[in-house]
Amino acid sequence: MRKWSKTKKHLTSSEAQTDTHKDLHAAAVVDQYDHVLGTECFPTTRDGYRLMLIWVRFFGNLQCVGIECSGSYGAGLLRYLQTAGVEVLEVVTAPDKHERRRRGKNSDFDAASAGRCRLCRTVQYHT
Repeated sequence: MRKWSKTKKHLTSSEAQTDTHKDLHAAAVVDQYDHVLGTECFPTTRDGYRLMLIWVRFFGNLQCVGIECSGSYGAGLLRYLQTAGVEVLEVVTAPDKHERRRRGKNSDFDAASAGRCRLCRTVQYHT
């Protein structure tokens, strides 16, 4: 595990964001002040989805989960979270290609960026 405290935070609200891939989903939890509270990777299996949901709820009152690519690699996670009664949002990101080339691929950064897009309301709602 990485980048998260073992003591539970008492927050008024938090949101989780995921950068989806074929074998692993990178998740980031963002508080209402746009602070990244933690990042973690989970396998793209039902057990991985269950562990992700437990992990994101650890940080406080979960408001919603933003998913990048919910129509492809994130489709299974989308269905799992909707069945669990979690509000799910499609996060539409358009990364700055120059910035992406400069820093390279980083799933933790991408998941946190998805959270910032959510806070800016660049999302599509799933019902």
